[in-house]
Amino acid sequence: MNPAELLTALVATPSVSGDEARIADLVAGHAESWGARVHRQGHNVWFSVGSGPKRLLVNSHLDTVKPCAGWNTEPHEAVWKDDTLYGLGANDAKGCVTAMLLTAKALLEEGAPKGVECVFALTAEEETGGKGLGPLLSTLGPLDAAIVGEPTSLKPCTAQRGMLLLRCVAHGKSGHVAHAHTGNLDNAILKAARDIQAVSALRFPAHPLLGEARAQVTQVSGGLARNQVPDRCEFFVDLRTTPGMDHAKVAEDVGQALESEVVVHSARYLPKGTDASHPLVRAAVVASGQDTVGSSTTSDWAFLGDIPAVKVGPGDTLRSHQANEYLTRAELEAGLEFYRRLLHGYAGEVSRG
Repeated sequence: MNPAELLTALVATPSVSGDEARIADLVAGHAESWGARVHRQGHNVWFSVGSGPKRLLVNSHLDTVKPCAGWNTEPHEAVWKDDTLYGLGANDAKGCVTAMLLTAKALLEEGAPKGVECVFALTAEEETGGKGLGPLLSTLGPLDAAIVGEPTSLKPCTAQRGMLLLRCVAHGKSGHVAHAHTGNLDNAILKAARDIQAVSALRFPAHPLLGEARAQVTQVSGGLARNQVPDRCEFFVDLRTTPGMDHAKVAEDVGQALESEVVVHSARYLPKGTDASHPLVRAAVVASGQDTVGSSTTSDWAFLGDIPAVKVGPGDTLRSHQANEYLTRAELEAGLEFYRRLLHGYAGEVSRG
């Protein structure tokens, strides 16, 4: 099966997050037919190629978001037009999955890089942060480094933003609006408005690859009736953090800057960064011929703890989660060649110390 045929089969298999059973079966079946000893946990599929003191995770995700409006083709059909494949997941991230699978096939046939056990894990629910790579990690065992397959135009991404969500509640004193002039009431919406202005003025140190982190107010709700001074107003703050920003400390600092009560709503998507001197980064730069970049989008890298990682793969991040998602044949073939160079290059870097 050539790369285009495998990508076609994967894209033609619907795998909206949480419903990846069919595509997991397909991936597992191919890997088993090539001689891999395949393991399953839920809709996650993994197997190892090679052996050695170093264990390298090679990961991408099988799931997609739900199709949005505006498609010119059926989203769950794989439609080739000239040398371009249109279909949900073609770019995010079934191109990466295809290239990784065929890289594993080549290693099984030709022999794996010496000194490295390549742990291929094609996982579920990346788009929803559910039962995918995070819960699987303890089963995979200790890992020395990781490749996270996402569409980056094959540019090695060594820094990724995290996501900190804060729920802020302004408290006031309610009463009839006719009595507001007495000064005995406290409008929570006005208090929240002051805090929203304060949020927009917050500044954090810039990251060399990602730039500034700017807090954004994304939802506001308050008030019970048009003739009642509101005693409560809630708003949410979304802050896409950068490596070096501690979520607990940032939440504390924001709380001190606002009148409103501030609580952490979600902090599990941590910012990530890998030092440029790491062997995997050096190998990725050589394999791609491109400088390292930062990524504003989150991925399963967020759940890898302190494991050094590079996020990289064929396709363009700007196509993700949009109608008429596509991947070109040239991008797919370049991704396959890139991953093969990267794995061998990493083994070489490790052997040189």
